[in-house]
Amino acid sequence: MSDIAIQIFGLGKRYRYGGAAPLSTNLRADISDWAKGLFRRNSKGHPTLQQVHEHHLSASPEYFWALKDVSFEVNQGEVIGIIGRNGAGKSTLLKILSRITPPTTGHIEYHGRIASLLEVGTGFHRELTGRENIFLNGSILGMKRAEIARKFDEIVAFAEVEKFIDTPVKFYSSGMYVRLAFAVAAHLEPEILLVDEVLAVGDIEFQRKCIGKMEDVAREGRTVLVVSHSMSTVKALCSKAVLLESGRIKASGAVDGVVAGYVSASKVGAAKTVLTDADHDSGTTNQVRVRSLQLLNAPGNSFTVHWQQPISMVADVEVFEPLRDLVFGASIKTIYDTDILTIHSDIVDSKPQSSWTLEPGRYEIAFKLRNDLRPGSYRLRLGAACLQHLGRSNVLNVNAGTLQVLDFSEQGLTPRPSCTGLVNGYSTWSYERCPHQPKQTS
Repeated sequence: MSDIAIQIFGLGKRYRYGGAAPLSTNLRADISDWAKGLFRRNSKGHPTLQQVHEHHLSASPEYFWALKDVSFEVNQGEVIGIIGRNGAGKSTLLKILSRITPPTTGHIEYHGRIASLLEVGTGFHRELTGRENIFLNGSILGMKRAEIARKFDEIVAFAEVEKFIDTPVKFYSSGMYVRLAFAVAAHLEPEILLVDEVLAVGDIEFQRKCIGKMEDVAREGRTVLVVSHSMSTVKALCSKAVLLESGRIKASGAVDGVVAGYVSASKVGAAKTVLTDADHDSGTTNQVRVRSLQLLNAPGNSFTVHWQQPISMVADVEVFEPLRDLVFGASIKTIYDTDILTIHSDIVDSKPQSSWTLEPGRYEIAFKLRNDLRPGSYRLRLGAACLQHLGRSNVLNVNAGTLQVLDFSEQGLTPRPSCTGLVNGYSTWSYERCPHQPKQTS
């Protein structure tokens, strides 16, 4: 039996800015010329269909490669950390490995049954109960009902949802959802487990349980691939790491060396992400678009800030129609869409400010936020609305990507035991003796 769990050959994934596009006239012409060449005797110089396809992909400026020429092997029983900056292609790689997204180029050979946890409740049916979803997921993995039943009590105990196991999961909190999702993925005996940022949020005890369970999975000879922005988690859990940069493998090997090279290469500078029409919600108008978002004080070109480092951003915004009484906003959520905070341009330091009037053109919209976030991954959203007599008319709602707050250990810090939760708390304490209390007698 082979010791290899996964073999990846020349993997690539191409996307189009703004979504799917129809076949272009030039590509039709190229294919037509190629087809005609098939029927010309002794003709030379006509490209193959594959060459025509590759030429069109490389020449088309509205396309980009999220992954390009990725090849590596994963042995059975290895725990591999996939690391890299936002947009490096980590989640795209795991989606392809999970068969959620097909690759554009290359292929994969699997040697074992795969379970994946890429988002909260991936594979869950919201109308079904927790009990029903456990059996549904097991069936998807190809397990028999008796096998699932044997693991059922262990899954429920790990997820700590005993009282709610017969409640539809649409009523679960985000914490219950992710606990059950992880428990199902980790306990239903997959030979290969794929995990994307499941340890980025949640209470400390749950994170410890997840790490312990993945260590148990590895000790049983099964394989784990985990994406994480927390270098301390990667070093604690993984034996090897793969560093992605701009969709390509920059380094791979022993975890300590790969992580050290990644951290040392980070320098404070500006990080920029380009936004497309696909990032803008379809329910908003086409009056305004965010072309890019820049984090001014980021380590390297990663959307990353240090713990308690201010968040300073500039959005490149294009306005297509005159907009009156305009207010911009930004929100930060957990990766499971729990709201943490929202700020608006018409309220600064708790004081009302004037709304804006913008004529058509390009603008740089800047804002700075005090960072009270705990280490972890967070979602950014930008929005804008025009104030009206009867309320607000939304003109912009855009998914601006992920922000990572670095782990304490990556800054040489040790967190105090009281520092828990999603945000840092600030308080003052004092004590004094109560007046007129009885004197103690000996």
